Amino acid sequence: MKRITLLIPALIIAAAVALSSMFIVDERENVLVLQFGQVKQVRTEPGLYFRIPFIQEVVRYDARILGLQSQPLEITPLDDRRLVVDAFVRWRISDVQQFRQAVGAEGIRAAQGRIERILNAAIREILGSVPSGAVLSEDRTGLMERIQDLASREARSLGVDVIDVRLTRTDLPEQNLSATFARMRAEREREAADEIARGNEAAQRVRAQADRTVVELVSTARRDSEIIRGEADAQRNRIYAQAFGQDPEFFAFSRSLTSYERALTGDNAAMVLSPDSDFFRFLRQIDPTGDAAASQVTATAATDAAAQEAAAEQAAGDATPAETAEPTPVETPDITAETPSEEPAVTAPEDTPEDEPVPAN
Repeated sequence: MKRITLLIPALIIAAAVALSSMFIVDERENVLVLQFGQVKQVRTEPGLYFRIPFIQEVVRYDARILGLQSQPLEITPLDDRRLVVDAFVRWRISDVQQFRQAVGAEGIRAAQGRIERILNAAIREILGSVPSGAVLSEDRTGLMERIQDLASREARSLGVDVIDVRLTRTDLPEQNLSATFARMRAEREREAADEIARGNEAAQRVRAQADRTVVELVSTARRDSEIIRGEADAQRNRIYAQAFGQDPEFFAFSRSLTSYERALTGDNAAMVLSPDSDFFRFLRQIDPTGDAAASQVTATAATDAAAQEAAAEQAAGDATPAETAEPTPVETPDITAETPSEEPAVTAPEDTPEDEPVPAN
């Protein structure tokens, strides 16, 4: 009975010692077995392992990819335009034993501080060798790769692999923002002024070309109209000359009637002329004594004269070319007989043929 009483505590103690000697390694972690601060075992594969209880110590490290957000860092690129940059780095423990020797017992926290310093140094070195425009352009990806390579080489001494580096923010310092915005605004205004000037130049060029085209069209139209008008005047004069050659007496009579119409206009027209003036030679054909026979002869002569005048106008209308533009109204020239010095002078128009005879007295 006493043996059973002593065996049970012994079994319990043995079970506790056996359990404390076992430890499990998860697939998400790496494990070091330390004995008096020295590394005795390195376990990176998941499974069940054993250690010497109370003598050996198990230290666990995360084997997953870890992230670190750096603090804003002020740098000076090659063109002396200061920038504020912060970055995000992803890293992982590649050699857990070397990592333990490099950072000591503080582990991940100490490693993050040292990795941030390595990252800041790499950012200063890479971005300080290029102008600020390259940091803000498509070359930014290549710069991040260069920063990653440099930080990865420096971090290998810690037993760490730097997997990726990303520049999350690239801004100007607060004291430089106003000046930078003013410079950008001035550049945009200058570009806008250049565009407006080029637009005005193009508009002036188009407007000048349009004005030139208008002047050319108007000049051509006036030239053509003058040619047509001259041809029409020549045709009219030719018709007048033909009519005059056919019946000079009728032509003189028609021109005298026109002179009467123009001279005796108005409600209060008065002319001081000698009764036997040649200006009234066609009016004197009417018998002032009232002889009916003489009056009939005079009326017949007037009717024949009107018929001949209508025939001449019809011939003039038929002789006008069909393709001629709107004809210029023909002014009937004044051709009157020579009058004494006391009667009004009647001047012949310019379009009267030079060889046209003047009716005799």
